[in-house]
Amino acid sequence: MAGLVMIIFSILVAIFSYVIAPDPSPFANRIILEIGGEKPGFTQNFLLVKKTQPQKTGFLSKILSGSPDQFDYIPITTYEQTSDSVIAEKFIDEGVTERIAYHKKFLASTPIETKKFLLGTDKYGRDILSRLIVGTRVSLSVGLITVLISLSIGIILGAVAGYFRGRADNIIMWLINVIWSIPTLLLVFAITLLLGKGFWQVFIAVGLTMWVNVARLVRGQVMVTRELQYVEAGKVLGFSNFRIITHHILPNIFGPVMVIAASNFASAIVIEAGLSFLGVGVQPPQPSWGLMIKENYNFIITQNPILALAPGFAIMILVLAFNLLGNGLRDALNIRGKI
Repeated sequence: MAGLVMIIFSILVAIFSYVIAPDPSPFANRIILEIGGEKPGFTQNFLLVKKTQPQKTGFLSKILSGSPDQFDYIPITTYEQTSDSVIAEKFIDEGVTERIAYHKKFLASTPIETKKFLLGTDKYGRDILSRLIVGTRVSLSVGLITVLISLSIGIILGAVAGYFRGRADNIIMWLINVIWSIPTLLLVFAITLLLGKGFWQVFIAVGLTMWVNVARLVRGQVMVTRELQYVEAGKVLGFSNFRIITHHILPNIFGPVMVIAASNFASAIVIEAGLSFLGVGVQPPQPSWGLMIKENYNFIITQNPILALAPGFAIMILVLAFNLLGNGLRDALNIRGKI
């Protein structure tokens, strides 16, 4: 139940990420180089200057892809407001400032805004917490699409092999053994290089490598189930093989399939993070937890390790949640073990 609660919480965070993120810009990619690499809890005053061509978005667009910033965020140290303008010291670097002045018609209605970065900023000055929240979408999306692809291929091939046996079983098992003999990351690399780098390519590449476990499990379950009396009764009644498989066999082996689906979900999250860390997964500026670790891992041994540790902990917690859910499903669906 703890795993399920964490997964539901992650799904809600992913759906409403641009609403709850402190930086709601697309991909949480508000770059402010002057404040790059700051530690958690860092606070900074900003002067909000209107953009020359602001873009307005509706509520639905904001939920789906964020809303472009209406203002430029200029970090300042001190400021003074007159009747018609704001005079400020622009922060450039530690101990270095520049005097700037703007007429109020070029500024927001509340020209000064103070922001607190709870997890600090990366080397580009982007809010780590916002990118962590938006990155939840990538991890959950790759897990969902991967599981759907692996279940679709694995259930079809496993059911055909286990039900019809003979030559079909030999061909499918030969294919399974060939795919199984190739290391997962090596196979993902090969498919990624074939399809190219990108968001959707990662889904397909990981999904096409994780159907083997599903196929072997379904094959074994179908081989046992096809000998039971209700399947024989269906054959006597003249039901087609397709109906027997889809209406009578598969619903009765759904429990073990759900368990392995939860396990594959967790594995897909780890593989996607690994691919993004190696540079062949999700591409910048789209936030991915693996990509965030790649961009900030050298901070681990310097002054600000949380930049890389935060996405690492996020990966660990979400993978643990799916593994806990899988274990819980296995115990809940193990009817024979309760007798």
